[in-house]
Amino acid sequence: MTLRSDVAELLAGAGILDVDVDDAVADEHVRSSAYQRVVEVAASLRSRGGDRALVATLLRDPHEMGSKAAVVALLDRIAMKVTGPAEFRRWSAGLLPEIDRLTTEGHREFIHRRIGDWLFYLSVTGGHVPTSAELAEVTSWMQRLLAVESVSPAVLALFTESGSSKKIRNIAKDRAGNRKLTTN
Repeated sequence: MTLRSDVAELLAGAGILDVDVDDAVADEHVRSSAYQRVVEVAASLRSRGGDRALVATLLRDPHEMGSKAAVVALLDRIAMKVTGPAEFRRWSAGLLPEIDRLTTEGHREFIHRRIGDWLFYLSVTGGHVPTSAELAEVTSWMQRLLAVESVSPAVLALFTESGSSKKIRNIAKDRAGNRKLTTN
Protein backbone atom coordinates (compact mmCIF):
# COMPACT_ATOMS: atom_id res chain seq x y z
CA MET A 1 0.00 0.00 0.00
CA THR A 2 1.12 3.52 -0.71
CA LEU A 3 0.22 6.66 1.13
CA ARG A 4 -1.83 7.79 -1.85
CA SER A 5 -3.85 4.57 -2.00
CA ASP A 6 -4.36 4.62 1.79
CA VAL A 7 -5.61 8.21 1.75
CA ALA A 8 -7.86 7.54 -1.24
CA GLU A 9 -9.29 4.43 0.45
CA LEU A 10 -9.96 6.24 3.73
CA LEU A 11 -11.66 9.18 2.03
CA ALA A 12 -13.78 6.98 -0.24
CA GLY A 13 -14.73 4.68 2.64
CA ALA A 14 -15.94 7.66 4.65
CA GLY A 15 -17.75 9.19 1.68
CA ILE A 16 -15.60 12.32 1.82
CA LEU A 17 -15.53 13.69 -1.70
CA ASP A 18 -14.43 17.29 -1.18
CA VAL A 19 -10.79 16.53 -0.28
CA ASP A 20 -8.32 16.23 -3.14
CA VAL A 21 -6.25 13.07 -2.60
CA ASP A 22 -3.13 14.61 -4.17
CA ASP A 23 -3.42 17.68 -1.93
CA ALA A 24 -3.80 15.44 1.13
CA VAL A 25 -0.78 13.35 0.16
CA ALA A 26 1.34 16.46 -0.44
CA ASP A 27 0.34 18.34 2.72
CA GLU A 28 0.33 16.64 6.11
CA HIS A 29 -2.00 19.33 7.52
CA VAL A 30 -4.62 18.67 4.84
CA ARG A 31 -4.18 14.94 5.43
CA SER A 32 -4.46 15.27 9.21
CA SER A 33 -7.66 17.29 8.84
CA ALA A 34 -9.03 14.67 6.46
CA TYR A 35 -8.15 11.93 8.96
CA GLN A 36 -10.14 13.73 11.64
CA ARG A 37 -13.16 13.77 9.33
CA VAL A 38 -12.69 10.07 8.51
CA VAL A 39 -12.59 9.28 12.24
CA GLU A 40 -15.76 11.31 12.82
CA VAL A 41 -17.57 9.24 10.18
CA ALA A 42 -16.16 5.94 11.44
CA ALA A 43 -17.06 6.69 15.05
CA SER A 44 -20.64 7.46 14.06
CA LEU A 45 -21.13 3.95 12.67
CA ARG A 46 -22.89 1.35 14.77
CA SER A 47 -20.49 -1.42 13.78
CA ARG A 48 -17.00 -1.36 15.23
CA GLY A 49 -15.83 -4.12 12.87
CA GLY A 50 -13.75 -1.86 10.65
CA ASP A 51 -11.93 0.04 13.39
CA ARG A 52 -8.80 -2.13 13.50
CA ALA A 53 -8.32 -1.82 9.73
CA LEU A 54 -8.92 1.94 10.00
CA VAL A 55 -6.29 2.27 12.72
CA ALA A 56 -3.84 0.12 10.76
CA THR A 57 -4.27 2.30 7.70
CA LEU A 58 -3.97 5.53 9.67
CA LEU A 59 -0.82 4.36 11.41
CA ARG A 60 0.92 3.51 8.14
CA ASP A 61 1.14 7.25 7.49
CA PRO A 62 4.78 8.36 7.73
CA HIS A 63 3.71 11.45 9.69
CA GLU A 64 3.07 9.72 13.01
CA MET A 65 1.92 12.83 14.85
CA GLY A 66 -1.08 13.31 12.56
CA SER A 67 -2.00 9.64 12.52
CA LYS A 68 -1.61 9.39 16.31
CA ALA A 69 -3.95 12.36 16.71
CA ALA A 70 -6.55 10.62 14.54
CA VAL A 71 -6.30 7.40 16.56
CA VAL A 72 -6.64 9.36 19.81
CA ALA A 73 -9.72 11.12 18.39
CA LEU A 74 -11.20 7.71 17.59
CA LEU A 75 -10.48 6.50 21.14
CA ASP A 76 -12.11 9.61 22.58
CA ARG A 77 -15.22 9.30 20.45
CA ILE A 78 -15.72 5.59 21.07
CA ALA A 79 -15.12 5.95 24.82
CA MET A 80 -18.06 8.33 24.94
CA LYS A 81 -20.31 5.83 23.12
CA VAL A 82 -19.61 2.54 24.89
CA THR A 83 -21.74 1.14 27.68
CA GLY A 84 -18.90 0.70 30.14
CA PRO A 85 -15.28 -0.20 30.78
CA ALA A 86 -15.61 -3.86 29.76
CA GLU A 87 -16.87 -2.94 26.30
CA PHE A 88 -14.15 -0.31 25.86
CA ARG A 89 -11.46 -2.73 27.10
CA ARG A 90 -12.52 -5.37 24.54
CA TRP A 91 -12.70 -2.84 21.72
CA SER A 92 -9.36 -1.17 22.48
CA ALA A 93 -7.62 -4.54 22.94
CA GLY A 94 -8.42 -5.25 19.30
CA LEU A 95 -6.51 -2.11 18.30
CA LEU A 96 -3.40 -2.75 20.39
CA PRO A 97 -1.56 -4.87 17.80
CA GLU A 98 -1.80 -1.95 15.38
CA ILE A 99 -0.95 0.68 17.97
CA ASP A 100 2.10 -1.29 19.10
CA ARG A 101 3.52 -1.01 15.56
CA LEU A 102 4.10 2.72 15.99
CA THR A 103 7.82 3.34 15.72
CA THR A 104 7.90 6.26 18.15
CA GLU A 105 7.74 4.93 21.69
CA GLY A 106 6.27 8.15 23.05
CA HIS A 107 3.32 7.92 20.64
CA ARG A 108 2.67 4.29 21.66
CA GLU A 109 2.86 5.20 25.33
CA PHE A 110 0.56 8.20 24.88
CA ILE A 111 -2.13 6.06 23.24
CA HIS A 112 -1.80 3.32 25.86
CA ARG A 113 -2.12 5.97 28.56
CA ARG A 114 -5.20 7.44 26.88
CA ILE A 115 -6.81 3.99 26.86
CA GLY A 116 -6.05 3.67 30.58
CA ASP A 117 -7.52 7.10 31.23
CA TRP A 118 -10.75 6.19 29.45
CA LEU A 119 -11.01 2.89 31.32
CA PHE A 120 -10.67 4.86 34.55
CA TYR A 121 -13.27 7.41 33.41
CA LEU A 122 -15.74 4.71 32.46
CA SER A 123 -15.33 2.87 35.76
CA VAL A 124 -15.79 6.09 37.75
CA THR A 125 -18.81 7.23 35.76
CA GLY A 126 -20.16 3.71 36.24
CA GLY A 127 -20.12 4.17 40.02
CA HIS A 128 -16.63 3.12 41.11
CA VAL A 129 -15.09 5.42 43.70
CA PRO A 130 -11.34 5.24 43.11
CA THR A 131 -8.64 5.23 45.72
CA SER A 132 -5.95 7.91 45.92
CA ALA A 133 -3.50 5.39 44.45
CA GLU A 134 -5.79 4.75 41.47
CA LEU A 135 -6.24 8.48 40.97
CA ALA A 136 -2.47 8.97 40.92
CA GLU A 137 -2.23 6.58 37.94
CA VAL A 138 -4.27 8.73 35.56
CA THR A 139 -3.23 11.88 33.75
CA SER A 140 -4.01 15.37 34.93
CA TRP A 141 -6.13 15.73 31.78
CA MET A 142 -8.39 12.89 32.93
CA GLN A 143 -8.47 14.12 36.51
CA ARG A 144 -9.56 17.55 35.32
CA LEU A 145 -12.24 16.03 33.06
CA LEU A 146 -13.68 14.00 35.91
CA ALA A 147 -13.46 16.91 38.37
CA VAL A 148 -15.56 18.94 35.94
CA GLU A 149 -18.04 16.17 35.08
CA SER A 150 -18.45 14.00 38.17
CA VAL A 151 -21.65 14.27 40.16
CA SER A 152 -20.51 11.88 42.89
CA PRO A 153 -19.85 13.59 46.24
CA ALA A 154 -17.36 10.82 47.12
CA VAL A 155 -15.44 11.28 43.86
CA LEU A 156 -15.43 15.05 44.20
CA ALA A 157 -14.16 14.70 47.79
CA LEU A 158 -11.33 12.47 46.55
CA PHE A 159 -10.37 15.00 43.87
CA THR A 160 -10.53 17.81 46.46
CA GLU A 161 -8.02 15.96 48.62
CA SER A 162 -5.87 14.09 46.09
CA GLY A 163 -6.15 15.84 42.72
CA SER A 164 -2.78 16.17 41.01
CA SER A 165 -2.89 19.97 40.80
CA LYS A 166 -4.29 22.91 42.70
CA LYS A 167 -6.57 23.66 39.75
CA ILE A 168 -8.10 20.16 39.86
CA ARG A 169 -8.51 20.30 43.64
CA ASN A 170 -10.20 23.71 43.37
CA ILE A 171 -12.55 22.60 40.59
CA ALA A 172 -13.62 19.62 42.68
CA LYS A 173 -13.98 21.73 45.81
CA ASP A 174 -16.12 24.31 44.01
CA ARG A 175 -18.29 21.65 42.40
CA ALA A 176 -18.71 19.77 45.70
CA GLY A 177 -19.78 23.04 47.35
CA ASN A 178 -22.22 23.80 44.54
CA ARG A 179 -23.67 20.29 44.76
CA LYS A 180 -24.37 20.83 48.47
CA LEU A 181 -26.20 24.06 47.67
CA THR A 182 -28.30 22.50 44.92
CA THR A 183 -29.20 19.32 46.81
CA ASN A 184 -30.56 21.12 49.91
